[in-house]
Amino acid sequence: MTTRVVIVRHGQSSYNTERRIQGRSDASTLTEKGRDDARKVGAALNRLSFAAIYTSPLQRAKQTAEVILNCFATSTTLKATDKLMEIDLPLWEGLLLKDVRDKFPEDYHRWQQHPDELLMVVPQSQGTREHFPVLALYEQARQFWQEILPRHAGETILIVGHNGINRALISTALGIAPSRYHSLQQSNCGISVLNFDLPYPPSPEGGSVQLESMNQLAHLGGEVLPSLRPNHYGQRLLLVRHGETDWNRQTRFQGGIDVPLNDNGRQQSQRAAQFLKGVPLDFAFTSPMLRPKETAEIILQEHSAVQLQLNDGLREISHGLWEGKLEAEIEQTYPGELHRWRTVPAQVQMPEGENLQQVWERAIAAWHDVLASVENQHQTGLVVAHDATNKVLLCHILGLSPDHFWNFRQGNGAVSVIDYPQGLAGLPVLQAMNITTHLGGGVIDRTAAGAL
Repeated sequence: MTTRVVIVRHGQSSYNTERRIQGRSDASTLTEKGRDDARKVGAALNRLSFAAIYTSPLQRAKQTAEVILNCFATSTTLKATDKLMEIDLPLWEGLLLKDVRDKFPEDYHRWQQHPDELLMVVPQSQGTREHFPVLALYEQARQFWQEILPRHAGETILIVGHNGINRALISTALGIAPSRYHSLQQSNCGISVLNFDLPYPPSPEGGSVQLESMNQLAHLGGEVLPSLRPNHYGQRLLLVRHGETDWNRQTRFQGGIDVPLNDNGRQQSQRAAQFLKGVPLDFAFTSPMLRPKETAEIILQEHSAVQLQLNDGLREISHGLWEGKLEAEIEQTYPGELHRWRTVPAQVQMPEGENLQQVWERAIAAWHDVLASVENQHQTGLVVAHDATNKVLLCHILGLSPDHFWNFRQGNGAVSVIDYPQGLAGLPVLQAMNITTHLGGGVIDRTAAGAL
């Protein structure tokens, strides 16, 4: 049974507008925009049935949860828990961000570059307390999952938290290291969705976790993609999966067979084009295969000045002798291999095809080629590829190994956003992932993900 967890960051707060460090201070309250955006979240989620709503007890999150709850026709229990408190930054709370940079330059640099190593020595009535804020937050998130998930097998729950704890919840679920704390973004009233097949944490005996989507913002009615961070001077890449094919619909393995888009896939591509119409694009790359190439061409009809470039390293994984077959046919000929592909993908060698390591090496090389080929670092580019290729790239971006391949969902026509705010020498930031709201399914991905 799958447990679906919808995660929301609180609405805009007074400290957000003042650019103050909030942490566990409870002085910050929702602004009118924060309340209005919370109502929009409620409208976006009111078709889902939640077994429970968990919220941080800090008022900016609790107020957001209460506004959302008021949008639901049915009564749902609202439960406040300290396990959803924001990151504890006792020496910085209440200070303006610029003052933190000025007063704590070495610590702030460590916070930016090595957040897991930030140590705060906190004065107490009897001596001092050594505190690693990020490490403590990740342990708090792990405890939340271990405590809450067993209560909700097969149910859907809502979490209303904060930027930091939401990052830690997603990271601990997927196995992302604390050193990558800044590699995930959570915007005010952004919506993320995690799917858990229990038990948690997963073990060789069973269990899995999938990030279905992250930091969706279209329901707020403003910018469709997260804003660029302050002092951003790197590239932004929009990673798109091609539209649907007939073989996706049939769940037939495509791999290296050059299957074109079907009519629904072309409609998905057109909707992606409209979704990205107002986003300035400076360059575009695609896998040379028919399905992503046509998807990219349709999107670029709204950006006629951009020339589409092909990169063979972005092509789909070669399934070898599995290609053209349905799952039942593969299971009959290669018993047990589909299960291994779904559970230990990095250990599977496709018969007369590729393994994940081979895809990993060529796809990441292609990604770096795309980044390096653009002279102006202040640009936004489009990259259109495939399910397996995109999942490999997402693993790479977040510092994960090929073992985490199935942790990410990529719907047909979905958009993900990756920034390099500190330039190519810095770590990338996954700003949003698997946005499919433009395809008409609401906040839940209802595309036919299909076989690869």
